Amino acid sequence: MAKDIIHDAVKNALIKDGWTITADPFRIQYEEFDLSADLSAERSLAAEKGSRKIVVEIKSFVGRSFVRELQQAMGQYSMYLGFMKMLDLEHKLFMAVSTLAYKRYFGQRAVKALLQQSQIPLLVVNIEQEEIVKWIS
Repeated sequence: MAKDIIHDAVKNALIKDGWTITADPFRIQYEEFDLSADLSAERSLAAEKGSRKIVVEIKSFVGRSFVRELQQAMGQYSMYLGFMKMLDLEHKLFMAVSTLAYKRYFGQRAVKALLQQSQIPLLVVNIEQEEIVKWIS
């Protein structure tokens, strides 16, 4: 499957932020399904003597229809999350978007309401600087 156009910038931003990429792509296998989220990463938590694990699905939202892309992204997210729960994975699933997409679309009340109701955490990345701008849980 083709990588999203912002894939490498998101990956580099995570690395810059102290994350170790553990899979690219991250396979989610459950029964007959074999899916691939974009990547997984891990970060040590010294204070807790453990680590935090995340899976990231990357979306640029540069197509002709934002609504259509959002429908597809939310469906993917829902499937990945469902299978990850059934597999009892300890990773937290995030959707990564660029600052441009975030500013253009994610301030809309309907989009905010959908994401809040669906409890989809966002990772907002400055693509040019390859830096994480914000985590929204």
